[in-house]
Amino acid sequence: MYLFYLPEMYPKLHRILFLDDDVVVQKDLTALWKIDMGGKVNGAVETCFGSFHRYAQYLNFSNSLIRERFSPKSCAWAFGMNIFDLDAWRLEKCTEQYHYWQSLNEDHTLWKPGMLPPGLVTYYSTTKSLDKSWHVLGLGHNPSISMDEISRAAVIHFNGNMKPWLDIALNQYKHLWTKYVDYEMEFVQMVVELVPWASHRTDSE
Repeated sequence: MYLFYLPEMYPKLHRILFLDDDVVVQKDLTALWKIDMGGKVNGAVETCFGSFHRYAQYLNFSNSLIRERFSPKSCAWAFGMNIFDLDAWRLEKCTEQYHYWQSLNEDHTLWKPGMLPPGLVTYYSTTKSLDKSWHVLGLGHNPSISMDEISRAAVIHFNGNMKPWLDIALNQYKHLWTKYVDYEMEFVQMVVELVPWASHRTDSE
């Protein structure tokens, strides 16, 4: 949960780019620094479509505290590649908001454990929607993502249980990760010795 303390960790920074540890950066991200955030704190790609991935799926709207503050139809968004305006963060007191909601959820009645729900409540109404080509998700669980969509993406995200370094990885995506692994590195060789299947490569490599 260190993410919610970024302004305190980097008090001299105005903006910061957050990248998760299961992403691959495919294109130059410089343009993210020039995006007009319009006073918003969090720049993120929205993940809702139809009735899926909306606030109703992540928060307990039978609780009056949630029901009175948030809309169940609000669109959820993704952690994994986020541009944060730290000046707006400080102005909106987002870290204090995070503490406030976490204290109310000590008994886990507002949402189940996880990183996204407290993010949804902390940055509610302070999130700017980014173009979907910035961040394509689902490579760790969704076998239906087209290669065209992946090739256009600035960042691809192996969120889900089928990580590219595991035997259960989705084979059609695995090479997108492993082609960047330097198997000659001492640390990587140590991992391969401990976990032999970590050296498995796909035919496309």
